[in-house]
Amino acid sequence: MRFSNAFIPTVKEAPKDATSPSHIFLIRGGYVRMIGSGLYEMLPLGFRVLKKIMAIVRDEMDGAGAQEVLMPGLLPATYFKETGRYDGFGDTLLRLKDRKGGEYHLGPTHEEIITDMVRREVKSYRHLPINLYQIQMKYRDEPRPRAGLLRCREFLMKDAYSFDTCHEDALKSYAIMREAYKRIFTRLGLDFRIVKADSGAMGGDTSAEFQVLAQTGEDDIVACHACEYAANVEVATAKRQDDATSDESPGDLAKVHTPGVGSIEDVVGFFQKNDHSHIDATRVLKSLVYLSKSGQGADAKEEIVLAVVRGDHEVNEIKLTRALGATEVLLANEKTVRQATGAGIGFAGPVDAKVRVLIDESAAAVKNAATGANEQDHHLVNVNHGRDFEGEVVDLRSVTDGDPCPNCGEPLASFRGIEGGHIFVLGTHYSAKMGAEFLNAEGKRNPVVMGCYGIGVSRLMASAIEQHHDEGGIIWPMAIAPYQVIITTLGKGKKKDEAAEAEATKIYEALRAEGLEVLLDDRKERPGVKFKDADLIGVPLRVTVGGRGLGEGVVEYKKRGGGDLEKIPLDTIVARVISDVRAELP
Repeated sequence: MRFSNAFIPTVKEAPKDATSPSHIFLIRGGYVRMIGSGLYEMLPLGFRVLKKIMAIVRDEMDGAGAQEVLMPGLLPATYFKETGRYDGFGDTLLRLKDRKGGEYHLGPTHEEIITDMVRREVKSYRHLPINLYQIQMKYRDEPRPRAGLLRCREFLMKDAYSFDTCHEDALKSYAIMREAYKRIFTRLGLDFRIVKADSGAMGGDTSAEFQVLAQTGEDDIVACHACEYAANVEVATAKRQDDATSDESPGDLAKVHTPGVGSIEDVVGFFQKNDHSHIDATRVLKSLVYLSKSGQGADAKEEIVLAVVRGDHEVNEIKLTRALGATEVLLANEKTVRQATGAGIGFAGPVDAKVRVLIDESAAAVKNAATGANEQDHHLVNVNHGRDFEGEVVDLRSVTDGDPCPNCGEPLASFRGIEGGHIFVLGTHYSAKMGAEFLNAEGKRNPVVMGCYGIGVSRLMASAIEQHHDEGGIIWPMAIAPYQVIITTLGKGKKKDEAAEAEATKIYEALRAEGLEVLLDDRKERPGVKFKDADLIGVPLRVTVGGRGLGEGVVEYKKRGGGDLEKIPLDTIVARVISDVRAELP
């Protein structure tokens, strides 16, 4: 493609609401344009990248035995009503009516529709297993669309669904998809981690997210450099360590007057100044009052609970919610804290607590701890779990940077990530509700066992930029770059150098003949403008042809985002470019 004929409307400035690198550079580089809040149109460069991502996804899905289908984006309300999700989705679901008053909605996901397809066509165990997928737009009425393609109201997604006769076979399908996803993300040129994830409302423990590592990511994850362990902080665990107080003998429980001392820092400072210099944050039990909610409507229940962790740890509210079997937990306000403990915030404790107590495993192991006395301006010392109070011992704390890996014990490292894919075993969550059953070998009817596997295709386009960019623009991985090579011709002012133009065209045609994707910047623009646009749009390789270089029999050659500017003999440049392109393609 000649730049002079291409539709690549680059701009110097991005809109004021564009804050993330991908949002800025996709707009400035002429890849996308916003037509409404959370709604983007793909320009030619953007669509080229999108098609490459789709091609890799399709290749690996087909290779893993999945079959492609295409389901409607406009869905009758009856299917989501059948599973209770028509109301459960709330305002996120984009609802509408046809001219006859029929209820419809735009598809945010397609579990119900694919389950209906299978229940109509699959009758026997002989038809299973099967895996069906599609690549299609999804629609969700996000309350605050932001960051360009990272959080939209309309986005392109690959969603696949496996159907098996039993849970054991469903796990096999899950394992196949997990390996296919690893190949997809590797071929896309992304640095990623497979992390253990919370399955949310779907339930079950077999769930993993494919997180693209990026400092601008919205998800917190921890991973081990020494082994493959990685997890979202919502579900991450750390290896239990021997507590430093384990050899101590229990001391006598005592109450201490601690006026105005409520925070962990103040508690530690107070005790270290007042005859308890051995007390640090690891020997303080931090007690937080929560309001636990479960059930809905007439079955809704509320319960006040006390969550206890070590003073140097934080309560993981996802873990607390799951331990309680609740739908949500909320940190109690001061009024509720006083009602539950008889003291203000900062003085709650598990000894003689009048509410249900859950204590983290690390906190339960501390001997002779300090904690709130459930009395204003007072704390207790020499508190021991099992002697002075009882509590349900569970994993409650958030894992942080430096905690020991639960698999190998090496330090964990914290990362920011962007969720690019999510895979999990659904079980019979949908098939049982919708009657998607099969006859087994004994003639008995059983619900099919399902798995679900999603990839945010358009989101991965933005994620790649979040991971691969510099101040000048995008640095595309070779596999998904809109063009692999850009050839830039130099001239004086707005005059073209005819010799440079001729040689650039020869190189352009030679590379295209070898199947490479080449952009020839033949515009009548100053060299600085061309170089800035080349960096902005992020083509991996740049060949610069100018009259001065031709006089020496060379062209300039540079890799985007790394490497020095090289002078390559004119008669070897084509072979060099071909070699470098093929070396970077997986």
